[in-house]
Amino acid sequence: MVAMVEYTYLVLQLPRGTTRDVARQIMTEHAEYGGWELDRLRLYPDGSRRIQLRRKIIRQTRTF
Repeated sequence: MVAMVEYTYLVLQLPRGTTRDVARQIMTEHAEYGGWELDRLRLYPDGSRRIQLRRKIIRQTRTF
């Protein structure tokens, strides 16, 4: 069998005024308890943040 790696994504929108420490704490909790890893983080000029997390999905495929 061959294992193919795919990802599932989770997007978090944090409002402006959210501190860097609070954003770090949210990402840490997702990483520790949900197995998520940081894929992308964008800080907008108005102070809001868009965080994209990803997690591996491993599927087994049969080979004949």
